[in-house]
Amino acid sequence: MRRREFITFIVSAVASAPSMARAQQNTVRAVGVLATFSEGEMRPLLATFRLRMIELGWIEGRNLSIETRLGAGARLAAEAESLLSRNPDVMLTMGTDGLTAVLEHSRIVPVVFVLVSDPVSQHLVASLAKPGGNATGFTNFEFSIGTKWLELLKEISPSLSHVTVIANLANPSAKPLAHVIEETGRAIAVTISTASVHGPDDIQAAISTGAHQPGGGIIVLPDGLAVAHSGLIVELAERNHLPAVYPFRTFCQQGGLLTYGLDVSQIYRQAADYVDRILRGEKPADLPVQAPTMFELVINLRTAKALGLSVPQALLSTADEVIE
Repeated sequence: MRRREFITFIVSAVASAPSMARAQQNTVRAVGVLATFSEGEMRPLLATFRLRMIELGWIEGRNLSIETRLGAGARLAAEAESLLSRNPDVMLTMGTDGLTAVLEHSRIVPVVFVLVSDPVSQHLVASLAKPGGNATGFTNFEFSIGTKWLELLKEISPSLSHVTVIANLANPSAKPLAHVIEETGRAIAVTISTASVHGPDDIQAAISTGAHQPGGGIIVLPDGLAVAHSGLIVELAERNHLPAVYPFRTFCQQGGLLTYGLDVSQIYRQAADYVDRILRGEKPADLPVQAPTMFELVINLRTAKALGLSVPQALLSTADEVIE
């Protein structure tokens, strides 16, 4: 969307927002946003969130303020504490790391989370239907998706015989996901090596080691650390001629081979609905955690050609987007 068109759209949306916004213009509600994506990756997601909030009657500078903090690891925890010190009415968090960073400091401030894998088994909510505490939201991947990632990698690279899983094992969802991939690997005669990474040096070492295995490939697990170093991971995979499957579209946009994951933009739109309901008085404990129902497959044909791979037509026909 061109800049002029975008501004026109915003102005139009503000002008047509419900009268509730005008009625509450003297009461500004605060939303704190905590995320692990980069500023560039968050920009379109926050635009989607803001536009939906406008549609629901919440106008920044009139009855709403939004403060965003980005980070990973220790920085994420510090940013969570800083945001909570601002006394937000609602927190919007990303990933298991983002949610736990907030819950470690507050069990009172309402939280809407996105991209959290199996929050029940991680003891972050009591149940999907009745979360119980101060947090609810939208889950990330079911652990069974690990099977799909490996099957896709095998389909696009039939000679695949060894896969390196790039995993931040400090993330509670990493081990269950890696376990599913390892089990699937045994069933289809593909050796799986899970590499625990904590930073760029570990990532480089893991991919370099995987490159020395015949029929090598990579699966990158969803995690803030992986997203923070997405450019490095994509570059190393291409340099070492390794086919790779990634969890988020942003990897393919940077040159990654294949992404199978969620439409994160749509999830942020749904998150706005929950934030709105909480601002109007509903409790997170009573709002069911929602699981994703739609996944998107993105294939980068330029990268496939650079790797010498011929993408099966059947796979291309099922892709939601093909980058040429």
